[in-house]
Formats: sequence, structure tokens, C-alpha cells
Amino acid sequence: MSDKALLVLEGGTAFAGRPFGAAGRAHGEVVFSTAMTGYQEMLTDPSYAGQVLVLTYPLAGNYGINRRDVESRRIQVSALVVREACDVPSHWAADMTLHEYLASEGIPGLHGVDTRAITRKLRSFGVMMGTITADESPEEALARLRSLPSYGSIDFVRAVSTDKPYEWPDKSGAGKLALSGAEGPEKKAEEARYHVAVVDGGVKYNILRLLRERGCRVTALPCTVSAEDVLALEPDGVVFSPGPGDPALLDYMVGTVEGLVGKVPVLGICLGHQLLGRAFGAKTFKLKFGHRGANHPVKDLLSGRVHITAQNHGYAVDPEGLCGGVEVSHVHLNDGTCEGLYHPSLPLLSIQYHSEASPGPLDNVYVFDRFLELVEATKGSA
Repeated sequence: MSDKALLVLEGGTAFAGRPFGAAGRAHGEVVFSTAMTGYQEMLTDPSYAGQVLVLTYPLAGNYGINRRDVESRRIQVSALVVREACDVPSHWAADMTLHEYLASEGIPGLHGVDTRAITRKLRSFGVMMGTITADESPEEALARLRSLPSYGSIDFVRAVSTDKPYEWPDKSGAGKLALSGAEGPEKKAEEARYHVAVVDGGVKYNILRLLRERGCRVTALPCTVSAEDVLALEPDGVVFSPGPGDPALLDYMVGTVEGLVGKVPVLGICLGHQLLGRAFGAKTFKLKFGHRGANHPVKDLLSGRVHITAQNHGYAVDPEGLCGGVEVSHVHLNDGTCEGLYHPSLPLLSIQYHSEASPGPLDNVYVFDRFLELVEATKGSA
């Protein structure tokens, strides 16, 4: 492997560093996360599919990679950029180094980079396409990058979603775990109080874990599932998961939301929130540099309480066009964007942030309890 590599942005700016992880080139939308820990969860978060992830915290890899903190069946980022990559981790549960993990899954990394300069660039000019290369000049890399499709033109959801239904904990292999032992606490199927279907637009395993811990039988479904097929399973509730990319490309999922609203309780998380917003007439728009990190303040308008939230999204709901009685329930206190929706009479709610954390604060797992209260109330009135 070369001892030098570059990150080249579509505007022509090049940042020099040293390669680690897998050898080779990678490209994607360059984004940054402000989370101070949780690099393993971020690497395996499907919402990062098609993106080059820059960590603002200067050190990564110091506690290694373990068999627990995976959030999907593989590393999802296109590449990782860090200031310093630790090659001597210290943690009792570590099985490998960050370098070994990236290399094992063919994901290039770049370290020894001025990540603060990259972050300031993205905050000033917005997220942009970029490429990592070790065998091209900046001009050659830029020419190649400009010939590639833009991030917003690709439906990444189909690439990260499961191919076939499976129940959690997964025994079929459809939701294959990246490392063994990641399924979390198990409950016997006969203990389940509710059956929850999760439409997988890029689901994180912790959503499935938290539903299971609350006594739910959990069935994950492909993103292309129809409303009729979901209802045929007779679920007590349906969750639309987070996921990557532009929700404007996902009319097939919006149609599924429309076919379920009013027939079964619905919870939308992140991308699922955006789908629900579009189903009720709202448009979505691209944020300048997105919300990615574990410290975003969100106000619950119904209770007045402010929550510190984990977030990972580059698009937001414009509430201007909302119809059908849906109202805004949460707002982001940094920029005022819509962070949640609810309906005063229908059993549905949505949040733009990640209630399942991983990484981030666990303050917001109450959303699952609130959803299951809707499920219970709907069952009780049936």
C-alpha cells in the first residue's frame, strides 16, 4: 500500500493523508459526524451508504472493534476519514483494530488528515462528492469524480434493505450479522405481546433489539413490500426504519405508507419520518450539510421538553404542505427544522432523529414506548 493518499472534493480541493484499511479507491458524498464515540456503529449504519464519513473527533479506533456494536450486516460507508487512527486499541471486548476491520470488508480509509479543515469546508459550502485515491494526481481524481453519478440520483435504499423477510433474532441469514453475537437479548416468541413489522429502508439492529426487549415479535420486511403484503401478516404495528438517500426517489415506499395509515399504528424513524411526511403532502429538501452526531437538541412541542438526540440525515421535511390533519410535534433547536409529526386522532407518529441511539444518548428510547401505547390502545378499541 502507498504511504500517501488524497481526499479530492468535487470543487477541486485536495487533502493529503495516509491510507489505512483496504487499498484502493472509493467515492461518495463527503459528510461529517460530530459524535465523540461510536465509530463502529456509524460505520455499520445503513444511512451512511454511499457516503465518505469524516469524523470530527480527532481519535478513532482507540477501543477497537468488538462483536457487539454492529448495526447491520456489513460496513456501510464508502470510506472513512479520521485525524488519527489508533492501531493499539485498549478494550476488553476488542477483537480487531479499526484498520483490520476496514481491510476485512474492503473499505478504504484515510488518516493523518486535517479533518477540521474538511469540516469547515463542508459547513461553508455544503456536502459534496469526493473520492479517496492513492494512485492518481488530484487532477486525474477530479476528472474521474466528475464522471460519476451524484449521490442524490441513486436509490441506496434498495441496496441496503433485506432481500427477504426475517424475524429477529435472525436465524435465516437474511439479516446476516456482520459479527457474531450482535443480536442482543432474546425473548421467547411465546412471550411476545405484539407483532411489529419493520419495513427495512436501512434498519439499524438496535431498533429490532429495543422492540424485542419490549416484548414484541419483530418481522423485518424488504423496502419493496406492498401495504397488502404487510397487512396480510396481521401486525399490531408497523415501523418504517431509517435509511440512506433522497426520499424523493422512494415513491414506492410512500405508497406503502399511504396504504397502511389508518389501518394499523405506524411509527416512522428518520427516513421513515420523511416518507410519512411525503404521504401527507409535504415535500422534502436537502440540508446544506445535514445533521450527523449525538448531541442535537430537539424540542417536543407536546410536552415542552428538550431532548438531546442522535441524528444522521441529509434531508428534512418541509411542513408547509402537510395536510390530512398531521401536525408538527418536534423541532430542531439549532435550525428550526421539523423533527417529528403526529396526528391527533390517527395512531401514527414520526421522529427525524434516531430514538435507538447507537451511537448517542439513550434519552429517546421512550418513543418506542409511546408507539406501543398507540398499539395497545388500538388493540383495545378493536
